Amino acid sequence: MEKIKIVAATGCPTGIAHTFMAAEALEIAGEKLGVEIKVETHGQVGKENALTQLEIEEADGVIIAADKDVEIDRFIGKLVIEVPVAKGMKEAEVLIQKIIDKKAPIYKPQGVEKSTAGSEISTDESIGRQIYKHLMNGVSHMLPFVVGGGVLIAISFLFGIFSFDPEHYSYHPIAGMLMDIGGTAMGLMVPVLAAFIASSIGGRPAMVVGFVGGMLADAGESGFLGGIVAGFLAGYVIVLLGRLLKGLPKSLEGLKAIFLFPLFGIFITGVIMTILVGPMTAINETMMSFLSNMQDSNPILLGLIVGAMSAFDMGGPINKAAYVTGVALLGDGNFHFMAGVSAACIAPPLITTVATVLFKNEFTEEERSAGFVNFILGCTHITEGAIPFAAKAPLVVIPILMIGSSVAAILTYLFGVQVPAPHGGFLVLPVVTGAFLWVVAIAIGSLVGGVLFGLYKRSSNRKNEVKVSG
Repeated sequence: MEKIKIVAATGCPTGIAHTFMAAEALEIAGEKLGVEIKVETHGQVGKENALTQLEIEEADGVIIAADKDVEIDRFIGKLVIEVPVAKGMKEAEVLIQKIIDKKAPIYKPQGVEKSTAGSEISTDESIGRQIYKHLMNGVSHMLPFVVGGGVLIAISFLFGIFSFDPEHYSYHPIAGMLMDIGGTAMGLMVPVLAAFIASSIGGRPAMVVGFVGGMLADAGESGFLGGIVAGFLAGYVIVLLGRLLKGLPKSLEGLKAIFLFPLFGIFITGVIMTILVGPMTAINETMMSFLSNMQDSNPILLGLIVGAMSAFDMGGPINKAAYVTGVALLGDGNFHFMAGVSAACIAPPLITTVATVLFKNEFTEEERSAGFVNFILGCTHITEGAIPFAAKAPLVVIPILMIGSSVAAILTYLFGVQVPAPHGGFLVLPVVTGAFLWVVAIAIGSLVGGVLFGLYKRSSNRKNEVKVSG
């Protein structure tokens, strides 16, 4: 009997951990179930292990485990299962079994195929899921600008906080150069966010319109909120134009893409954004002011919220909400908020390390090895390493991780630590104000969470032993 062939695509907003963890889970499950599977990953470096047209045609089914655009239009007419990347990690066998049992729906676009013409493919996804995927497509493309630019700005501070300013006595030309380069990269965040949200909705023509809308949002200082609105507005403006111009002769397809879509798309989006920028700026400033004030007036509550959000889904939408807010505040010169977010993101994998070291007899050899790897992941701000541990008992382990992350974030705010870099973990310690206290805060949070996790594991193992002996 010929082996069943499955192709898959995975992708997460950051393209660092979830993408490859889901790919590995699918490959392991495929081997276990005796199917031939090839997984294409959409990581931060782009598409890897790309699927060929022949492989897609020969496949018995397709699994898409992604929170970003992975070009679904390639799979029209195939059995397709589309789920969040987290399900690809946790339910790989279930997904593959659905393809084997032919319980997956055949993918049929209900509209016009998304292409350079800017129309969209309609799917059976919920509206909320579609919005999230479009948003995360923007975030995933924005992050390299944030990380690269933010770290360069942070390095410039090593010469002195005001060393980039030619008018200041501490001015240093290298610091000024780093600030200029990093500032240029950071300045592209909002336009890039808007452009790739739009392109996820309306294809290539929408990217241009989204970029312009994002530039208007950025110029009007409406920040990320304005960029998000510009992205969705641009995307759906192009979709609408695609439907309105659908009746034009095929000979004019090129004219639509190169002239009509940019002209009318930029005009319509630009006019609406010009009207919206004022109110969006007021909302954005109010939100940032509220968070900044809370940071000073109630650091314990803020740390509790940030810690819980960061550890709840470890790289998922709730975690990203806290992270993107921190990035937005960095752009306003607020380095305190990101310090708590970073601490809360670093803590979960370190909690598993502490637990597997202090309670090593309660964990398998494989888990102890994973705990060691998580020390490296945690130190470099990769939260997702804790997911395999949490997946085994989420109702207990996730709250424990949230407690540890919250302790780390609360102490970070109480200590007044400032982190000017948006990523990097302990690699950016040289630019952290209050670096020693930051490490102490994270260590305490990790220790608290690690001890709680270890005690839970011991209790769970004892209960299992009683059941077996009984």
